[in-house]
Amino acid sequence: MNKSNRRTGFSTGAQVGIYVLLTLVVLLAILPFLWMIMLSFKGNSQILSNPLSFPTTINLENYRRAIQLLNLGNLYKNTIFIVVVSIAIELCFTFASSFALAKMTFRCKKTRSALYEFLLLGLAISPFILLFPVYRINTIVHLKEQMGLVMPYVASSVSFNTLLFVGYLKELPSEIDEAAIIDGCNLGQLIIRVIVPMAKPVIATVVVFNVLYIWNEFPFASVILHHTSNYTLALGASFFKGKYNIDYSGMIASSTLMIIPELIFYGIFQKNIVSGMTAGAVKG
Repeated sequence: MNKSNRRTGFSTGAQVGIYVLLTLVVLLAILPFLWMIMLSFKGNSQILSNPLSFPTTINLENYRRAIQLLNLGNLYKNTIFIVVVSIAIELCFTFASSFALAKMTFRCKKTRSALYEFLLLGLAISPFILLFPVYRINTIVHLKEQMGLVMPYVASSVSFNTLLFVGYLKELPSEIDEAAIIDGCNLGQLIIRVIVPMAKPVIATVVVFNVLYIWNEFPFASVILHHTSNYTLALGASFFKGKYNIDYSGMIASSTLMIIPELIFYGIFQKNIVSGMTAGAVKG
């Protein structure tokens, strides 16, 4: 057994099997995206008659039609606005509440546990079954269009953010907090100047996951947004659906254009996701 095998604890045959399995998993993960790109170069008749065949020619007409029909600048502007506002609000609230649960002293430990478990209950509930209650609440409090989306996105992020933040903050040494307080830091300075810089990996992880969720979210957007001028990227493909027919080629081409920035964003912050998830972020 060579040195690399001794370090991993697997034999050469086991390592080959693991590599083969990982390769298959990667292929299965990227296959839908590659298939979507292939379909984006085909016409509607080709897509419906033989969706698994390769395109006979590289035709960019679908992309030209998608760019002409969609106001991509406005869709990106609406989506980015909702993403930025939602992320800013949820980070402030969930990081502060997670800091209290992880670092502050409660007179009754059961109170801390009860609050933590209550905040995590949202993980057991699909946000999509709350579509009608959320719509009714927005109607009562007069939240419409984009701001009517921000609040549900913030609320649906509480459980996931709390799970990551609390687990990560518990792993930070308490001696650092005590030293900062001895040096004269108040609570706000402790959080902003000491804890936040140390928590950058998990903050980046939370931001990436929430950005990807909001970027792709369709059910809430389809129910709450009524004016096409406020549509997000997720609703952009609906422009290709008519009353009696669907432009599949244009829909697929527009979806490809919308996914590319998302893939670039994920690729840039991929290392932050790995470090945030492995540095104690999933420990309760």
